[in-house]
Amino acid sequence: MVEKIFKIKVDEFIDLVPPIESCIATDKITVEGRKVGYMYREEPYGDIDSGWRFFAGTEDQKYVDDSKNMMIYNVNTIANYDSAIIPYLSSPYGTELERIENSDEFQIITE
Repeated sequence: MVEKIFKIKVDEFIDLVPPIESCIATDKITVEGRKVGYMYREEPYGDIDSGWRFFAGTEDQKYVDDSKNMMIYNVNTIANYDSAIIPYLSSPYGTELERIENSDEFQIITE
């Protein structure tokens, strides 16, 4: 198995948000260093899951279907990769957001 080389080393993380459980993020963010482009919050899978799922927004279905391209992280870890997510972390379950191009703001996706 190939070991992942993350863009930010563990000893470089700072506490940006209070501990709010875990999340799932793709390697496009944590390995390639891309910003979060799309995120949603679903009902958690257990006590330690925040329900947050983070994507760069460029992942296709084949990429997402391969579990090797994602990992479980503490939400603070992803905030260290992209602090623009912080104002949205208290959003309710069912929230779906996409980054406004060339900004650090997100907009709610409505169907």
